[in-house]
Amino acid sequence: MYQLGFIGAGNMASAILGGALRSGALSPRQICAFDVSPERCSLFSDKGVSILPSGAQVAAESRFILLAVKPQNVEAVLTEAASAFSPEKTLISIAAGVSADCIRRLLGCSTAKIVLVMPNTPLLIGEGAVAVSRGEGVGEEEFAFVKSLFSSAGKVEEIPPSLMNEVIPINGSSPAMVYLLAQIVSEYAQGKGIPYDTANRLFCQTLIGSAQMMLQSGKSHQELIDMVTSPGGTTYKMLDGLKEGGLSHAVEDSFDRCIRRAYELGK
Repeated sequence: MYQLGFIGAGNMASAILGGALRSGALSPRQICAFDVSPERCSLFSDKGVSILPSGAQVAAESRFILLAVKPQNVEAVLTEAASAFSPEKTLISIAAGVSADCIRRLLGCSTAKIVLVMPNTPLLIGEGAVAVSRGEGVGEEEFAFVKSLFSSAGKVEEIPPSLMNEVIPINGSSPAMVYLLAQIVSEYAQGKGIPYDTANRLFCQTLIGSAQMMLQSGKSHQELIDMVTSPGGTTYKMLDGLKEGGLSHAVEDSFDRCIRRAYELGK
């Protein structure tokens, strides 16, 4: 019996695998995987992971099953794996918008132990932000394993099951917003004569430093804003422009759209 089996071996699965192997949380011989892509299977095989012939086989031979497929493929994958699933196993899902109830229905197992996880792509470099939700019946030891698995490649926060869609724009989708902002800033700087790469490096370091200030200073967001802002100064005018441009509304509206789409995908 393998400790962990991957159904799906894409980029996010690779990041989770890499963290688990680097940290020593698991050894390659404790892991199996299946993916429809021979190329993705080869990448896992190169790391010493056993490649099995189907998702159902992974479900049959693994204690923990990590579902790492696109939400639109979940139904087909779980329908195939249902006959091999048993209640003593734990299924970990990173499929955005797919609820634990939906997974149980597709598995045909009302008592299936489910842990929902919303990771993000910085897992690829060991700097992920991961929201996890503990489903009914998941024991302390089982949940501790899931948290340790993702802690090996990032920071983990527990979220109630009812808020797993609401957390998606906070950590799952938000890297795209940050990258878009960096692109806008760098292109603006280039238009003013500052080299694009120079502006990008300056802005990225500003993001890193600002994040550490929020985590380590003990100050509120408003206190940190006040540290940068002088009345009537340059930062004041910049913030004034963002308020007049409707930044808060744009962010909130975009987050609402993200959450609505998650619920649509989970139907």
